[in-house]
Parts: sequence; structure tokens; C-alpha cells
Amino acid sequence: MLVRKGIFYSGSIFVVLAILYQLGCKLTALLGAAGIAGIAIGFASQTSVSNIISGLFLISEKPFAVGELIKVGDTMGTVLSIDLLSVKLRTFDNQLVRIPNETLIKNQVNNITRFPIRRLDIELGVAYKEDITKVRNVLSDIAANNPYCLDEPEPLIVFKNFGDSALEFLFAIWCVKTDFLKLRNTIMQKIKERFDAEGIEIPFPHRTLYTGSVTSPFPVTVVDEDNKDRKDN
Repeated sequence: MLVRKGIFYSGSIFVVLAILYQLGCKLTALLGAAGIAGIAIGFASQTSVSNIISGLFLISEKPFAVGELIKVGDTMGTVLSIDLLSVKLRTFDNQLVRIPNETLIKNQVNNITRFPIRRLDIELGVAYKEDITKVRNVLSDIAANNPYCLDEPEPLIVFKNFGDSALEFLFAIWCVKTDFLKLRNTIMQKIKERFDAEGIEIPFPHRTLYTGSVTSPFPVTVVDEDNKDRKDN
């Protein structure tokens, strides 16, 4: 891509100079003025030169290619083009994002679709009263019956931690990279459905307000809205 663009711009400049020469213009004065202007432009375009050099490093290193899905910071998208000054991405909501090459050299770039398979990590928690073996068996059965989940590498179920309000698990499953969203949508729904069917509780945080032994309890008044409305009327 860069070679084609370099040939195009170099050829265009050569054609313009040839036309000017045929028209009788003095190229010596023109080239002298262009040299002075080039020096001034060079000082003013240090950022552009840095992006060009960074673009050459990106091309030689090849951390990603056109059509691959990458993540730079909080931005994720498909690579549309790799130019001298920037890389252009198309996000999932169909926006065009231009990232300067210098930014890509200085920051971490995650190539999400370089390899043929991907892993989906799902972190979930169950109530302390639940049987850990039963939870493992249910998750294994969910993975075995999902058409997008690969048998090799096999699913990974890790009991991670005793959380504040739940037993925390990591459920890691593999899929072909083109089936990632399909796997995510189907597996998340199936986990909720199977946990409900098996009576496995997914807890959520509860909060209790306590005023202390010295202060008096909060006054609580039960109001009957129907009677209140009748009294107001």
C-alpha cells in the first residue's frame, strides 16, 4: 500500500515538473524556493515526520494487518488502512477512528484476531450455601452442549476466591474467533437459565443500615396511601 502511494505521489511530482519545464518555467528558481519552503515545513512538521518513521516501524514489525481486530487503549476496531501518518479503524458501532502511528508505537496494542481461536473469560459468583462440585458439573455440561465451544483446549473452571458475598469462579472457554460473539451471547443466557433450573443462587450485595447502640432507632411509619388519599379528598 505504501509503495503504491509513494509511486503515485512521486510520479505526480515528476509529471508536474515536466509540464512546467515544457511551458518554459525556470525550474532552478522553483527548486530553490521549494528547498527553502521544505526547510520551513520540516521544522513545522516534526510530528508528521515522527508519525512517518513510526509507520515504517509498524510496517516492518507487522503487529497487525488490514482486516484484523485490534484494541488501543479504550478503542477497539477493525483495521481499514495503514498509512504513513496514521492507522484507520472501524469500530463496532461503525465509526471511523484515526490513530497516529506515533501513538501506536508508544502504547500497548492488542491484536485480538491474530490467532485462529479465542478464549472467553466469564467471572461469576454463587452463594456460599451452594455445592461447589454441583456448580462445576453444571458449568461443564453447559460448555459441552454449546455448539460454539471447543473441546480442545478444554474449558477451564477455576474456584478463584471467597468473595465478600459469593464464591467466585472463573469460567474460561475457547472458540473459533469468528464465533466469539455467538458464543458469548448463547453461553451467558444458558448459564442464567441452568442456574435457575438447578436452584443455584447468584447473589447480589445486600446493605443493612445500623444506627448504633447509643442512638435511638430510626422512626418508621407505615402509611396507607388509599386512606391518605380519602382524607385529603
